[in-house]
Amino acid sequence: MKAEIITIGDELLIGQVIDTNSAWMAEQLNLAGIRVAQITSISDHREHILTTLKEATGRADVILMTGGLGPTRDDITKKTLSEFFNTPLVFNQESFDNVDRIFRMRGYSMTLLNRAQAEVPENCTPLLNVNGTAPGMWFEENGKIYVSMPGVPFEMKALMEEQVLPRLKAFSSGSIVHRTILTQGVGESFLAAKIEAWESALPPYIKLAYLPQPGIVRLRLTASGSDRTMLETEISRQTGELYALIGEHIFGEGEDTLEQVIGRLLKQHEYTLATAESCTGGYIAHLITGIAGSSAYFKGSVVAYSNEIKENTLGVAPRTLEKYGAVSEETVFEMAAGIIRQFGVNCAIAVSGIAGPDGGTAEKPVGTTWICVLTPKGAETRKFTFGEHRGRNIRRAALAALDMLRKQLTQIRE
Repeated sequence: MKAEIITIGDELLIGQVIDTNSAWMAEQLNLAGIRVAQITSISDHREHILTTLKEATGRADVILMTGGLGPTRDDITKKTLSEFFNTPLVFNQESFDNVDRIFRMRGYSMTLLNRAQAEVPENCTPLLNVNGTAPGMWFEENGKIYVSMPGVPFEMKALMEEQVLPRLKAFSSGSIVHRTILTQGVGESFLAAKIEAWESALPPYIKLAYLPQPGIVRLRLTASGSDRTMLETEISRQTGELYALIGEHIFGEGEDTLEQVIGRLLKQHEYTLATAESCTGGYIAHLITGIAGSSAYFKGSVVAYSNEIKENTLGVAPRTLEKYGAVSEETVFEMAAGIIRQFGVNCAIAVSGIAGPDGGTAEKPVGTTWICVLTPKGAETRKFTFGEHRGRNIRRAALAALDMLRKQLTQIRE
């Protein structure tokens, strides 16, 4: 079963309101085994709505709409639906009682415009909206399902969860299973080459998508079919093969983050961590402390942006800075050693680099970054050259540092 989502409102098209409805609806439909074929945002004009509905009817089995329902004269979806289905608007007592209840509860008097909200196209099944005055509407015509809901997110979500999804599940016999594998420190093209043979051998009902972002590539496996148990079994088998091919680059699955994984490993080993950051400006510490309970293993950070702080607070030798520079293997090693002395921790991350957009040289271009990780297993330093975009360089440096620590901690046995 294929679905199409239509969001209605000029405010969406001018960027005044961000469309979060369609993303949430698409996720819920996928979980129900219904594939979303298209998402469309349109203006609240009669001709645009009619044209889009006609086109969607040719593409999808289920058409879900949000927006354009309310007491004001510019909310025209209901009238346009009545025209589309060639059916009159009729008064619905249950919807009227709901509007009346809400107004009495709020201490307001009902207007004629509010009373008109109890009118619905004659061929629809009204969906009672206990959170608002505009009812949802369910239509079935020529084997297609059409659902219209308010655009207010909490009203739409309640209608979807309590009434729309249970009805749709009765029509859908399919299942969709997703599994997302998270990789760090390796490019999309490298991954594609590494797993090319495996990807080519995937069964036709399993699709692979590459979802890159700075420093991370997500690999999403999607299996579609009628037997959910078989799909889950095959997805697990294919995931096992993927781990065998690129396991060293995989740090988690689903909604995992590197900082979450680091936290679990530090707690498992009963280790503590501190960071000494130059070019990342405290961003690594920010990521780590974004995790609830991180105070159990994270002790603090020094943002050693200047050489003075590197020397006086972290104990980097002036000769080291003079001979090798702030962006060097020697400097980050001494920064890491210094933060361990200062904070009395088991593990340390130190980062120094040229985030950009200026400050680079021929020998050390913008994006050059040195990272040192110290753990009970030992020290590791690595040089990276990320690029010319300051924000992406900071993000990629932080993720690279966390992944270096993850790999070290993973190799330590109890």
